[in-house]
Amino acid sequence: MDIIKAVEADYLKESAPKLSIGDYVRVSFKVIEGTRERIQIFEGTVIGMQGEGLKESFTVRRISYGVGVERVFPLHSPKVDKVEVVRHGKVRRAKLYYLRGRVGKAAKVTEKL
Repeated sequence: MDIIKAVEADYLKESAPKLSIGDYVRVSFKVIEGTRERIQIFEGTVIGMQGEGLKESFTVRRISYGVGVERVFPLHSPKVDKVEVVRHGKVRRAKLYYLRGRVGKAAKVTEKL
C-alpha cells in the first residue's frame, strides 16, 4: 500500500486548496475545442466530495437559467487549472443532495463567519 501512495505522491498537486462541503467555489478548467485550448470557469456550491489521494473528486452545483447543473471535477487533474474558494459555507451534512429539490433562496447555503 505504501508503494502505491509513494507513486501517487508524484502526481498530487501541492496547490490544491482546502475544500469543504458547502463552499462556494470558482473552478477554472481547460477545454480543448479542435486545435484550440481555452480556460472555462464554473462557479457553484460544493455539494459532495468523494475519494482520497489521487482519486479525490468533488461535485459542484449551480443554477443556470433556471436549470440545475452539476459537474464532477477530479481535484488533482491536469485539466483543472485552479480552484478558488469564494466563501465558506456553514453546513451540518456530508452531502448536500437536498439542494437538488430546492430553488431560489431556499437553495442557498449560509456563510460561515
